[in-house]
Amino acid sequence: MKLTDLRDNPGATKERIRVGRGIGSGKGKTGGRGVKGQKARTGVAIKGFEGGQMPLHRRLPKRGFWNPFAKHLNEVNLGRLQQAVDSGKLDAGKPVTIDALVEAGVCRNALDGVKVLGVGDLKAKLALEVWGASKSAVAAIEKAGGSVKLLAPVAAE
Repeated sequence: MKLTDLRDNPGATKERIRVGRGIGSGKGKTGGRGVKGQKARTGVAIKGFEGGQMPLHRRLPKRGFWNPFAKHLNEVNLGRLQQAVDSGKLDAGKPVTIDALVEAGVCRNALDGVKVLGVGDLKAKLALEVWGASKSAVAAIEKAGGSVKLLAPVAAE
């Protein structure tokens, strides 16, 4: 094999269409833009434009606000943790962190962390290292012989 023999796989690249190069090309005359009108001209960007009428996105009132400091957490119930342990995806002997939960398929993305909620039954003894946990979840985990380490900063009272 030589450098001159290197080629892309068949179908990996497309031929570019030369627009406006005669009637025989199939994309001549109007160049695929239809006939006349504002959209046939160059430099037209009219997303949301309503012919001069105030656009809908400007007619409607603004509501609420976006909190830049909000934490986006995965919410995991105790029943889901028990299900992962029973199926062998989650090792009860190791600490349960966000990385372990993502690897086990309990959470899809790591986001900012995990909050454990108390729905369902937990029989396994788990050592959890999570951002937060509800009171009922902490009680159920400690009742099963496990422990919860909260990673969220504690606010000074």
